[in-house]
Amino acid sequence: MEPSTQTELEAAAFRKLVSHLQKETDVQNIDLMILAGFCRNCLAKWLAASAKEQNVQLDYEEARTQIYGMPYSEWKDKYQVKATAEQLAAYEQRKPSE
Repeated sequence: MEPSTQTELEAAAFRKLVSHLQKETDVQNIDLMILAGFCRNCLAKWLAASAKEQNVQLDYEEARTQIYGMPYSEWKDKYQVKATAEQLAAYEQRKPSE
């Protein structure tokens, strides 16, 4: 496979993932962190870091808007629910050490 084709396929898969997460607003970030070890905010951080590597201006808040499909504060007000004690305990066991 040509490298450019692979990049296009990876980009398309990423766009589908982002679109899926934008539609599945009932899936909380803490649930993603517990199950997969990453969340929407992680994707935004990775996107912003990739932009920086390519000398493209994209700060974290702009990246979060791209990932969430709206400003993070708006998404948080509309869709984020308070984490339960069980979720927080599961997250503490799952979270990567820094």
